[in-house]
Amino acid sequence: MPLHPVAVEVAVLPPNNHTYSQAVKMGDLVFVSGQLGVDPRTRRLVDGGIAEQTRQAIENVSTVLAAAGSGLAGVGKVNIFIRHFSDLPAMNKVYAEYFVHRPAKTTVEIGGLDQGALIEIEVVAAVFERRDD
Repeated sequence: MPLHPVAVEVAVLPPNNHTYSQAVKMGDLVFVSGQLGVDPRTRRLVDGGIAEQTRQAIENVSTVLAAAGSGLAGVGKVNIFIRHFSDLPAMNKVYAEYFVHRPAKTTVEIGGLDQGALIEIEVVAAVFERRDD
């Protein structure tokens, strides 16, 4: 398994700008860049509030992880950037549906996110499927 960074790009998700990858695999780990609650079909934030955006952001993370040979069960660390701490209970309710194994988590209130999003989620996970990249 190579110890150099290998970019992971997922065509069905909105493209990144040229300065970063959707994820990078390095050894047996995958580092997923922050994902917003953007619907891959419309390329716009999903309608609704924090619960809907949280659900879509996690689904987007899951899509990237699958492309990298991992999945939500392999997540060891989650970083969450949230616009309003008052949304924490609603966000945590959706989050708990996906992360029953309770990975390490940091949540930070932030002044602004791209597209006016309410949440952005990034993760570090174990790679389940070994591939020689």
